[in-house]
Amino acid sequence: MSISLSSLIFLPIWISTAQIQQGGPDEKEKTTALKDLLSRINLDELMRKDEPPLDFPDTLEGFEYAFNEKGQLRHIKTGEPFVFNYREDLHRWNQKRYEALGEIITKYVYELLEKECHLQKVSIPVDATESEPKSFIFMSEDALTNPQKLMVLIHGSGVVRAGQWARRLIINEDLDSGTQIPFIKRAVDEGYGVIVLNPNENYIEVEKPKMRKQSSADGTDEPAEKRERKDRVSKETKKRRDFYEKYRNPQKEKEMMQLFIRENGSPEEHAVYVWDHFIAQSAAESVFFVAHSYGGLAFVELMIQREADVKSKVTAVALTDSVHNVWHQEAGKTIREWMRENCCNWVSSSEPLDTSVESMLPDCPRVSAGTDRHELTSWKSFPSIFKFFAEASQAKSSSQKPTLTRRSHRIKHEELVKRLRKT
Repeated sequence: MSISLSSLIFLPIWISTAQIQQGGPDEKEKTTALKDLLSRINLDELMRKDEPPLDFPDTLEGFEYAFNEKGQLRHIKTGEPFVFNYREDLHRWNQKRYEALGEIITKYVYELLEKECHLQKVSIPVDATESEPKSFIFMSEDALTNPQKLMVLIHGSGVVRAGQWARRLIINEDLDSGTQIPFIKRAVDEGYGVIVLNPNENYIEVEKPKMRKQSSADGTDEPAEKRERKDRVSKETKKRRDFYEKYRNPQKEKEMMQLFIRENGSPEEHAVYVWDHFIAQSAAESVFFVAHSYGGLAFVELMIQREADVKSKVTAVALTDSVHNVWHQEAGKTIREWMRENCCNWVSSSEPLDTSVESMLPDCPRVSAGTDRHELTSWKSFPSIFKFFAEASQAKSSSQKPTLTRRSHRIKHEELVKRLRKT
């Protein structure tokens, strides 16, 4: 493993400093001398040799990558998958490169939602002024007018945005497994209206304004000598702070501040807002939710805040490795009972798809997604989710409770356990 130039230079100095600091008070003078020596090193020039500029392309073509006919991200020239460790021993730089590519992927998926899925981008808040921060969701043309069925998709937490399940899957595997596009296309084919939430788009970032220096002539009678001494101490403190900051973050990025979006400052707020202004206003007789990971928690929070409305409009909910917790979220008994009848959680498990998985919580049934990878649970349970919705829709139309296939899985599972105990 190679060692960076800066590490070779600083290692003996760090060791010497540590040894001196272990000494008594008489060593303080040496420590001060060493710190002074370190402060004289031109870190900007030194670190520039270690880390390339954080300047990355803003298009897939600039990265020399493209999606092939199978939806896989491949290098244009070599045909190879994406390589994270583009530069050896520069993890921070590689991570920044990966994040820059991820932002391009997000915009690319947005384009696919509009061009391939024919969804419309709708700004929120609906009454936002021109100057205030805004977010957006995606909807099919008939999302609010479809009289029969509406499907609502909610992704999990993190860097993912509308239309994505997992950025890692999009980059390292394919678009089908990592995006919501297969769900959207099949839903449209089966006559659903579609709304795609964007619960992680909670704020915009703007550059933090620089603090204005306060004038020393503030009307006080502070002696000039005292002001000079304070200024000198302040400069020395700033010099030391900048020294360590330069080493920790050699290419210091702009300081940013967050401006939160009104009534959409968290995934939970976003879910309630979209419910109130879109889903509740839709003409659909039956609403179906697909919620992954933290999206499941956001749905439970929506139920807590809009219980009666949700119960009257939602027919079935498919959760995929949901992180909700009915105890921590203080979901009432009536909510838990409704979830047991109308929800199913496909969880990460090594068991075959749809096999019953025991739960410690008294909420919805849990079945295997057919994979032990959290990020793949939505894609692997894709066919079972649509079957679950079809059964729930048919049961509702015949005024019966959904006879879920999970029940048969639970019976088979219980029988298997009994047989194993006998042996």
